[in-house]
Amino acid sequence: MPQFPEPLQISPRISVIPIIHGSGDFSWEVRRRMLEHEFDCVAIPLPHSFQQRVEEGVLQLPKPSIVIQPTSPRFTESEWSESQADDDDEDDFDDESPTSYVPIDPCQPVIMAIRIAMGEHLPRHFIDLETDPFEPMSATMPDPFALKRVPLERFAAAMLPGVPHPPDRQIQQRILHMALRLRELEQRYEKLLFVCSVLQWPWVRQAYRESDAEMPEHDLVEPPEIYDVNPRSLNFMFGELPYITGLYERARAELEDDRFLSIDGVKQLLLAARDAYRADLGVRARKVTPLLLSQCLKYIRNLSLIGRRMTPDLYTIVVAAKQILGPQFALHVVETARSYPYLNSDSNNDRNQVTLGIDQARLPDGQIVPLVNRLPGPEVSWQTLQLNRRPTQEESKRWQYRWNPYGQCSYPPEDQQIENFRTRVVERAQAILGTDLARTEKFTTSVKDGIDIRDTLRHWYEKQIYVKVLPPDRGKLDCCVMLFDSPSDPRDYPWRTTWFAEHEEESTLAFYATDFSKEMVGPGIGMSVYGGAMFLFPPVVIPDIWNDPRLDFVDSLEERLIAAACTYSRSRQIAIMSSLPPGAGWRRLAKRFHKHLVHVPIGSFSDSHIQQLRMVHVLNGQHIRSYAADFIRKA
Repeated sequence: MPQFPEPLQISPRISVIPIIHGSGDFSWEVRRRMLEHEFDCVAIPLPHSFQQRVEEGVLQLPKPSIVIQPTSPRFTESEWSESQADDDDEDDFDDESPTSYVPIDPCQPVIMAIRIAMGEHLPRHFIDLETDPFEPMSATMPDPFALKRVPLERFAAAMLPGVPHPPDRQIQQRILHMALRLRELEQRYEKLLFVCSVLQWPWVRQAYRESDAEMPEHDLVEPPEIYDVNPRSLNFMFGELPYITGLYERARAELEDDRFLSIDGVKQLLLAARDAYRADLGVRARKVTPLLLSQCLKYIRNLSLIGRRMTPDLYTIVVAAKQILGPQFALHVVETARSYPYLNSDSNNDRNQVTLGIDQARLPDGQIVPLVNRLPGPEVSWQTLQLNRRPTQEESKRWQYRWNPYGQCSYPPEDQQIENFRTRVVERAQAILGTDLARTEKFTTSVKDGIDIRDTLRHWYEKQIYVKVLPPDRGKLDCCVMLFDSPSDPRDYPWRTTWFAEHEEESTLAFYATDFSKEMVGPGIGMSVYGGAMFLFPPVVIPDIWNDPRLDFVDSLEERLIAAACTYSRSRQIAIMSSLPPGAGWRRLAKRFHKHLVHVPIGSFSDSHIQQLRMVHVLNGQHIRSYAADFIRKA
């Protein structure tokens, strides 16, 4: 069995593992060291009053919980004055001391040490001083991922020059108490393991070797209580992301390798978010290719290095996902990162549940108290990122109930985008039409429309140059048909209507799409997905093609759009964008109206751009346009 490194020994009988709280990498290191070496006892840097509740929570793992110790009430004698009587109650709340807590987090190294010790039936001694109120000690720390390349003893030694001196008397008393308690335990056990913060380790060792002071006295404290944690607020308690914490627990249960899970978990997070993204949006989802995921991971790496970190935080991951794959994918990344699979069926029971926030918590009785962690990790900074959340089911039902069926309009930015795309399709169709009618001839006095390289090489033996001759423009295309989903199932696209132009820059639009009332994204805002559309530009007034009896001879939605285009178009050619060229049936239909279909492959345009254009938002009146941008989420 390997010998414990000498730099990590306080005495021949006491070994220490300096840790960074809240780190999955250090939890892995604690587990490895405890299983590789034999110990008689484990010393825990927590007060004895926490032992019963903390070990109770450890037995419930992987279900998370929190142990909270309320502050003791203080009654002090003071003289009454009129100025004090005028103070608001809020002033008293501001002076309230924070309540201390211990997170029962699977990725907490201290919790891992207790968990392993209980599994190996080793005695556990909680040796910290009872303090009320509790004053934490924190500082800027290096990235724990360096532990994968650097041994623990070298990592801890490299931090020694930057470890600050205990700033106040309470922390000094706690360090002294732990050092004296280690001396007592040393008399009873031959192989003692002490797990403590890397910020406390050198000062505990110094106090152990130098101090002959008396044991500090404990403060009078309230008994701690154990609570469940609201699943939506686990991110405020866990040191790692809840999803990655779940991966650690799964690897532990299935005996998988979890050494590099702090980095590999980011990849699995993106893949899980991709699956949820596809399941939620279906055909509206962008194609999240391996190339895009690779670019997203590179972006995450670069942002982490800019922040002088080796592992990314949630903000970095979401920013990269939003920039590379869009805000909808970033929203699914956030939701996936907050998910934790190991929750009991009664986790939503509010009777014994605490909801956490930033340095505060709402207790089951509704009281909001400030919090301070007894196992504080590296300093955390909170940043804001704009993402439009998805509405709840109750909100969607309420908005659907309030919808006025007699007033609806489009969203102008989407109108502009689809009109610009219609122009591109028409220009592409005109270019294809000109190419089909082009001819070549021998060069004489003019290069005409350019040298035809293909025919010149084909007749190389003639030593002649051939040039292209494009016919003159025979007019403009005034009609364009876009078939995004062909063949279309009528059950998927029940909403069929004709919209007329609001001004001369818009087209007359007839389309079929999904039912917008099934997906309400905001008050008076529904979202639908185009299946196919027909554009007439310049705009003309036409009957509603879906109620026009003259078009009842067709069988499918696509044929009805094509028949309407052939009926109301003034040009002989009609641009049609689809995945496949028009079949014989569509060509016969166009020939019936003496029209010619010019096919534009949908694959010649960006797939992500097509998916964005297919999303159309329907507003319940023009007044909705003033705030629609606050609710509309793009894929």
